[in-house]
Amino acid sequence: MTVQRLDNVLIVVDDLDSVIAFFVELGLELEGRGPLEWPGAELVIGLRDVRQDVAMLRVPGGQGRVELAKFHRPEAVVPEPHDAPANTLGLRRVMFAVDDVDDVVARLRDRGGAELVGEIVQYENVYRLCYVRGPENIVVGLAEQLG
Repeated sequence: MTVQRLDNVLIVVDDLDSVIAFFVELGLELEGRGPLEWPGAELVIGLRDVRQDVAMLRVPGGQGRVELAKFHRPEAVVPEPHDAPANTLGLRRVMFAVDDVDDVVARLRDRGGAELVGEIVQYENVYRLCYVRGPENIVVGLAEQLG
């Protein structure tokens, strides 16, 4: 048996609207949004008396998705430190391949309030890369293939 695909990555957020807007500006497409009312979800995630709203965004033409969840009950737990550096244990970023790193960074800065984590750098003659910190300190990596 082998893994068939990466279906989605879940990000728990507080401000669902601003995070959806950030990922839409990045270029993902909103697939759906609404309350999660399936009782089986509580069994899967190991929490009781759950009330949450979810949004699913997909990579255009691809299979990858980002799922966003806003917990109303139980309340979300805030990690420490709030804007954790890249060497903090756990999931630190999600990377996307883009056509033009400069254009994406400019749009995310202008319309989404995003900030570069470090700098836009070139890895040999293969990629231009950067990390961008968006709403709720979500970090996304951007990779533009060269040549």
